[in-house]
Amino acid sequence: MKNLLILIAFLPVVLHAQPDKSPIKYTLSGYAETYYGYDFSEPDGGDRPGFVYSHHRHNEVNLNLAFLRASMQAQRVRGNLALMAGTYANANLAAETNTLRNVFEANAGVKLSKTADLWLDAGIFGSHIGFESAIGKDCWTLTRSIMADNTPYYEAGAKLTYTSPDSKWLVSALVLNGWQRIRRFPGNSLLSFGWQVTYKPTGNLTLNSSSFIGTDSPDDARRMRLFHNLYGIFQLNDRFGLIAGLDLGWEGSPNPGESGNVWACPIAIGRYQLNEQVALAGRLEYYSDKNGVIIFSDTEHGFQTLGFSANVDVKLHENALWRVEGKVWSSRDAVFLNSNGALSRNNAVLTTALAIWF
Repeated sequence: MKNLLILIAFLPVVLHAQPDKSPIKYTLSGYAETYYGYDFSEPDGGDRPGFVYSHHRHNEVNLNLAFLRASMQAQRVRGNLALMAGTYANANLAAETNTLRNVFEANAGVKLSKTADLWLDAGIFGSHIGFESAIGKDCWTLTRSIMADNTPYYEAGAKLTYTSPDSKWLVSALVLNGWQRIRRFPGNSLLSFGWQVTYKPTGNLTLNSSSFIGTDSPDDARRMRLFHNLYGIFQLNDRFGLIAGLDLGWEGSPNPGESGNVWACPIAIGRYQLNEQVALAGRLEYYSDKNGVIIFSDTEHGFQTLGFSANVDVKLHENALWRVEGKVWSSRDAVFLNSNGALSRNNAVLTTALAIWF
């Protein structure tokens, strides 16, 4: 850790002696996604199950995510600042301080080489894990998978990123404040680490491997967490595409002598483009967390849930997308709470959303 601090302290020396006088490109962009979701379990209070963090309000028209982003790009420096609002922010940043809960992105970067595409960025940025982001229009399905909702959407720290000259390879190493943390977990004195390797040999194929190692617990109850995300995006022809992914995680047990707990999630998503305006997509996923590391259910077999969703997307404009999705979950144990207070093994929700951007 001391060597890392020394390197950071001497970065201004190892960088170019001359200041960057290249032209600066400024960009202002925005995004807004409204939605309505009806959960047929009719949850009391309007919140969908506790492991749902996006589009999670029942039977009300609401704003999932809206943000305004300002970006700057020069030859050797870059930066982004985006402020947000919506139910996504309320759910995902509930553990952060009030002044940070509306920060979608805030980072600055410097290019470390005159010849290579090598950047050091620091601040708050989107997660290096997974193929789904908080921005709905960039995802093949309207709602997020259980996988996406229960891995980091955002992270804070510093990352070193190299992109090959032919743009086929991206390699990134990260120092993080934790598992979806802007500030470290109270009582935890350790930083966390991550890495990512992305290979795009053609425009029709993307292969990605992302990992995390760290802890999301205080020092006096430390449990190390190891996590790996692997996925491939295959555009098989002009109309049909397929995503296949796998999450696999391990966390040390709080009980001495025990080997630790494992959770896993395989997923597949297919999308078919009917024409320029209309697309169909379907998702099949299975989330297994028997020991409640990520999703605690307090049931005999833990959280073991199979999910399926299907959606229709209609492109209303170059900058507007309307979507409708039906989704069902079936769990091994009764983990879904109904309005009458009874638990059920099944859950279904119908959601529609309208997204615009510039």
